[in-house]
Amino acid sequence: AAIAAWAAAGGWFHGSLVHHDAPPSATAPFTVNVNSAGVMELSQLPGLGPATAQRIVDHRREHGPFASLDALLDVPGIGPRTLEDLRPHLRPIRSREAER
Repeated sequence: AAIAAWAAAGGWFHGSLVHHDAPPSATAPFTVNVNSAGVMELSQLPGLGPATAQRIVDHRREHGPFASLDALLDVPGIGPRTLEDLRPHLRPIRSREAER
């Protein structure tokens, strides 16, 4: 009991405690390659759920790699606003990649 009281009074601690109540203000950038990402990875993007992510993968399988990010507009469920919201999270498409 004496040890518990000593520890509670700060016997083992020297200095102040660091509190981590708030999450960090900045998050690490998260970008994906739309020509290689799977459904699980795509569905992590803001504004995309599993159904739209699956449509992206299905479109890519049926038509081949996306030649540009603008080609995502051909996927049902992705309009201009969604695409603009996604752009910061999508890696640019290299011409070599679109030729596969």
